[in-house]
Amino acid sequence: MNAAKMQGKRPLTGWHVLAIFVGGFSIIIAVNLALAVNAVRTFPGKETESSYIASQNFDTDRAAQDALGWNVQAQLTGATLRLAVEDADGSIVMPEIMAATLGRATTVADDMTPAFDWDGRAWVAPVIAGSGNWNLRIEMRAGDGTPFRRRIPLRVQR
Repeated sequence: MNAAKMQGKRPLTGWHVLAIFVGGFSIIIAVNLALAVNAVRTFPGKETESSYIASQNFDTDRAAQDALGWNVQAQLTGATLRLAVEDADGSIVMPEIMAATLGRATTVADDMTPAFDWDGRAWVAPVIAGSGNWNLRIEMRAGDGTPFRRRIPLRVQR
């Protein structure tokens, strides 16, 4: 009798190797497809219609924003978003808020538009923000009409 049969083991044949090979690559392909579908499904979309046109004004816009000398500070708790702006002298600035979006960094599902009110020192808005990483994408305008845009990363810890 064959030694392999005496021990209860079957020999490794070409069909076994093929099955292992196909099974292993099937797992790899299935995982890659699942990740690709999730990436496309959660992609928030484009930031601008034409990145080329946006790039033409980037340096000019940045220089104008830097010339304002603003220091922007945002604080986010689970229930309140506070946005304070000071100029280079430390004086409080009350810019006009053109647009604001508070959302997660990885998905637009939790995006919200905060309803800001001026409290005399800062813009304050009630929000419902769970723990984790958030982004505030804000567009403001200075008194002289200079646009000011920022993406401010925030974190809520509980």
